[in-house]
Amino acid sequence: MGFEIVFWHWWAFGVFLLIVELLAPGMYFLWMAESAFVVGVIKLIVPALSWEYQLILFSVLSIVSIAVFRLFLKRHPIETDQPLLNQRAAQYIGRLFTLEYPIVNGQGRIRVDDSTWKVQGEDCEPGSKVRVVAAEGVVLKVEKAA
Repeated sequence: MGFEIVFWHWWAFGVFLLIVELLAPGMYFLWMAESAFVVGVIKLIVPALSWEYQLILFSVLSIVSIAVFRLFLKRHPIETDQPLLNQRAAQYIGRLFTLEYPIVNGQGRIRVDDSTWKVQGEDCEPGSKVRVVAAEGVVLKVEKAA
């Protein structure tokens, strides 16, 4: 006599996936947990459902629910009052800074708050005012300010 999966196993697995979602947020484990709960309900209704079909059902439901979520998120992106929160370099675009170091051969550095950033732009002497016009990775593109 082998081990039989019953409905509450799927519900326990769903709770486990919810806990994983709390520890590793990304919304994927949430949809897998939902799929586990649905398979548990189906197993409660159809107790003779074999473990193979349960696993296939869980897999299909997980993939479909994640795909639908991603499609929904693509059409309705999450709006935030701070869209540049995790894009530190982009937060400096448009700001004016005074060069502490010269820009020589198009390369230089500026001091921004408590850090130093690599900059690219036309050659300038220390003390010149520059405006950040773009950001490429960790390099700020600057131009002389009028």
